[in-house]
Amino acid sequence: MTTIGVLLGLAAGLLGGVGLGLLLARRTRRATAEPVVAADPALPAGAAPPSSVEVIDALPVAIAVVDGSDSVVLANRSAVELGVVAGDRLLVAELRRLVRDVRSSSAPREVEVELGSQRAADRLSAVGIGRSPEAVRVRLVPVGAERHVALLVEDVTEPRRVEAVRKDFVANVSHELKTPVGAMVLLAEALQDASHDPEAVRRFAGRVQHEAGRLGRLVQELIDLSRLQGADPLPEATSVAVDRVVAEAVDRARTAASAVGIEIVRGGQRDLTVEGSESQLVTAVGNLIENAVHYSPDGTRVAVAVKRNGDAVEITVSDQGIGIAEKDLERVFERFYRADPARSRATGGTGLGLAIVKHVATNHGGAVDVWSVEGSGSTFTLRLPAAAGPVPGTGAPGTSEGARA
Repeated sequence: MTTIGVLLGLAAGLLGGVGLGLLLARRTRRATAEPVVAADPALPAGAAPPSSVEVIDALPVAIAVVDGSDSVVLANRSAVELGVVAGDRLLVAELRRLVRDVRSSSAPREVEVELGSQRAADRLSAVGIGRSPEAVRVRLVPVGAERHVALLVEDVTEPRRVEAVRKDFVANVSHELKTPVGAMVLLAEALQDASHDPEAVRRFAGRVQHEAGRLGRLVQELIDLSRLQGADPLPEATSVAVDRVVAEAVDRARTAASAVGIEIVRGGQRDLTVEGSESQLVTAVGNLIENAVHYSPDGTRVAVAVKRNGDAVEITVSDQGIGIAEKDLERVFERFYRADPARSRATGGTGLGLAIVKHVATNHGGAVDVWSVEGSGSTFTLRLPAAAGPVPGTGAPGTSEGARA
């Protein structure tokens, strides 16, 4: 049974009892932004159990009761906050139509209603509060003998978004895995045909190695991403020296940077610490540096800087690369999203590196953002909550130093 079904049973029992009769008899008590309270004020405090209305008002699912003239005679706080009810009106035309259908047929119905973000925003501007659902699941039930209809409305915007992301992820993974595997099959066939041509064999073997490395990186990053999203995404939270994190991340990118003449420069404050997983932080900073190297012209510079900003430690990675278009800035942290697919494939990128950075930042209670202008490079900033004091044995805090890789 669905969540809304369970709540419907509870609400129907409450709505079908004495509480509903009392409420419907007092027609002047219309639904407002404040919960309807049916407790007798003559009773001493604590002498009476919660009324059915108070229980309904505490439920997380939006509940409303509409009378025969389509006026709302009961609504809980969730119905108002969801933007379904304002005063004695149902704000959604489709819900009003469904209420009339259920009233005429005397049969319960359960449907999903598309609201759309703009229509939701229009409704919320009318009530001035609440959130903005794009789709809701609605259960409508005839109640009593006076043509009243009870509605239970559940916001399904987030479940739908998660399901869409899951389907998109599965489709992207399938495509990304098929690409290198298909390339390796074709290259293997080419190797067989060129068995008497040593030069061709070397060329095709090099391509096989490239595709195999790309496939290995993709599988490893999928494993990393799965662990970061697991039930225990931060299993080993300890004091971590940011200097060690940056040094190891730079070291991992040094070979690729040297091969194309890119200089990696370190600077900023030393001896800062954060709480978290050192291996995850090295992966995140390493991904930022490798991303900067991949998208920078040969012979340029990548700068890594660290500073304390209030209660946060900021690690910035700046490049002199191709930059990111404004339309892509909000999407670069999505899984498999590539602002420049052709270049990413040429460098063996998987499209998961920045998604991993975002998850690492979230797991550590931090955030990551980007500033970029096309043709003027990019700056990624990883912000992490600072730990109290330096890691023992790392030296005095507050020093500044530059280093080259």
